[in-house]
Amino acid sequence: MYQYHCLNPIAACGLEQFTPDYTSVSAPQQAQAILVRSASMHELPLSETVLAVARAGAGVNNIPLQDYAAQGIVVFNTPGANANGVKELVLAGLFLASRDIIGGVNWVQSQREHEDIAKLAEAQKKQFAGQEIQGKKLGVIGLGAIGVQVANAAAHLGMEVLGYDPYISVDAAWNLSRSIRRITNVADLYEECDYITIHVPLLDSTKRMIDKTAIARMKDGVVVLNFARDLLVDEEDMVLALQKGKVARYVTDFPTPATAGAKGAIVIPHLGASTQESEDNCAKMAVKQLRDYLENGNIKNSVNFPNCDMGISSYPARVTIAHKNVKNMIGAFTSVFSEEAHNIGNMINKSRGEYAYSMFDLESPVSGQLLEKLRAVDGVLKVRVIGHGDA
Repeated sequence: MYQYHCLNPIAACGLEQFTPDYTSVSAPQQAQAILVRSASMHELPLSETVLAVARAGAGVNNIPLQDYAAQGIVVFNTPGANANGVKELVLAGLFLASRDIIGGVNWVQSQREHEDIAKLAEAQKKQFAGQEIQGKKLGVIGLGAIGVQVANAAAHLGMEVLGYDPYISVDAAWNLSRSIRRITNVADLYEECDYITIHVPLLDSTKRMIDKTAIARMKDGVVVLNFARDLLVDEEDMVLALQKGKVARYVTDFPTPATAGAKGAIVIPHLGASTQESEDNCAKMAVKQLRDYLENGNIKNSVNFPNCDMGISSYPARVTIAHKNVKNMIGAFTSVFSEEAHNIGNMINKSRGEYAYSMFDLESPVSGQLLEKLRAVDGVLKVRVIGHGDA
């Protein structure tokens, strides 16, 4: 029997994927698995019972990844589950920035009592005139799940699309339209494009990547869209560029005091993944990943441990070990198995930065003494036996 706790409301269609072997508990300290959306976990200490945290969404800034990794707690996210919802809002941002739809709608509201509003509109509509996106150049920085969908959709709308991503995955490359022109130097993208949209994770290397230096390389009157993370853009530099007319429009999904009232900024209240479909998809993926980890020991889409998958075990016991990524760990584990007269039928070891994860399918049931010896190995964080209760 497994216990889980939801720190935020999670879509029912996701929770319905839990079997009767799972029960919901009222406190996170009682759970083995935690589901979360936006709730901050930085000040939330977790008990030894917690094995995994699943974020029903892509961003994990609300979770202390390193602290949990040091405790052997695997953290999952759901990349791509909300990609279509974000893509559609990015396209909406393109249209809002190109045609002064917001200004026009606001004007109509201001004149709603005018008896001859239709005639007045014909006289005033020129002030809200815009431009078409067909034939314009769009630069997409980051070709992950969302970036690829944005690039492909923009190409279908008749835009000339340039894509930049030095770390593009094989899957993303296969899904990218052949009409997209790959750029190897982001400076070239800045210089060529009429529109630029950002779809990269927030890392030390990407924080404030759109600053005054990057903006200076861009075309006059460029439109910049940010539906990824607010800190990817230096907002002081962006507001100054808007004031000077260097940037015609800045469309962002992240309201801040700096941008909310800035002339030329279109600020949306973080609606990128706020669709029923996105929430459903994220919930389903989060639950699926938790179940596979709890029931089979497999890790997919973790953000603090390596992906590691041995399918469903047909052996009497499967032992999984979360541990530090240091030398001779596998040798230490196999020595313990040998001392306890266990033969290894199958095994896998993967590492990611400071941490690693190992799985062993054994040809005989395990004993408590084996587990204690494994836990005693320096650098071991958590040891579990799949199919025989968590240990």
